[in-house]
Amino acid sequence: MTQSSQRFLPLDVFRGMTVCFMIIVNTGGTGGTYWPLDHAAWHGWTPTDLVFPSFLFAVGNAMSFSMKKYAQQGNAAALTKIFKRTLIIFLLGYLMYWFPFVAHSETGGLSFKPFSHTRIPGVLQRIALCYCIASLLIRYLSTKWVAAVSALFLLGYWAILWYAGTPGDQYGIHGNAGLALDKLLLGDNHLYRGEGFPFDPEGILSTFPAVVNVVAGYYAGLFIQQQGRKTAGLQRLLLAGVVLIVLAYAWNTVFPINKKLWTSSYVLLTVGIDLLLLALLILVIDVAGITKGTGFFTIFGKNPLFLYLLSEVLAILFYFIQVHGDSLYQWINDTIFQPLSPGKLGSLLFSLAFMLLCWTVGLVLDRKKIYVRV
Repeated sequence: MTQSSQRFLPLDVFRGMTVCFMIIVNTGGTGGTYWPLDHAAWHGWTPTDLVFPSFLFAVGNAMSFSMKKYAQQGNAAALTKIFKRTLIIFLLGYLMYWFPFVAHSETGGLSFKPFSHTRIPGVLQRIALCYCIASLLIRYLSTKWVAAVSALFLLGYWAILWYAGTPGDQYGIHGNAGLALDKLLLGDNHLYRGEGFPFDPEGILSTFPAVVNVVAGYYAGLFIQQQGRKTAGLQRLLLAGVVLIVLAYAWNTVFPINKKLWTSSYVLLTVGIDLLLLALLILVIDVAGITKGTGFFTIFGKNPLFLYLLSEVLAILFYFIQVHGDSLYQWINDTIFQPLSPGKLGSLLFSLAFMLLCWTVGLVLDRKKIYVRV
């Protein structure tokens, strides 16, 4: 986030809301979770499935400010900044999954986690790659060409999944072409195993349609700076959002909305919803002048990547530290939050408490005027 973006409070609030919700859905307790805080099992979507693409959309919003500075610089300086930022974010994501570099062994000691079994793709890694590709497209191509390449990413991805996937299972978790490519280039041991077997929802191939979420966020940011506070501008944002959602559901009939595959219909849906949310925030904050409570979310919005990374590292440490044979994560839930309210409500209370812990760190940083830039 650049300092200039702070003049546009709705964008700051939108970015903060995505980080806040990201932390909540990533730190569910041990008593189960309510359905809005779970990802869809496969096809379809829940509110949780909107969080990551909305974060990418917010990355594009921030780029609508930062790319103005890059435009005034030579190629060498601009490319150095783009590639440096990409490399740092990617490495932070990679090291985060490897952290704390050791695991508890069956004998009760610690064993080193070898590089051969580290996850290479991931959330921050996808953010880094999408930022990089979108930045290069926007810097070197005209708006029409950026739109054309974005359409190619969406349509090309659809074609690749259909023609290169396992016949009859092109959009299945085992038969999709993205998984085949990841296994070929990265190998099973470098992929996420949250499904119980090697399959990475942030794989190589599905990164390309995800770039469109960033590109859309960039042009939405430019539009909001120029016309977003006018009645006509709001109407255009709302209309664009509705049209994209309608197109998403039309496409869904042949190419299902699916977060884990990051399908093209999913991109249209999430961008459409993000446009509606932004229009609503502008209407409430800028038009109606209601700003009470916005400061809570701007705390997250001022240090978004740092607070997200902090939340993940803290969660990893909570799982790693052992208390009476259980992880600290399990122990806190079972001794505090589950007795307080058994089941899903106790899990939600833990998630909210964890989020507030991260928010408190953000508040301290904000009061000290510390903003971690990458």
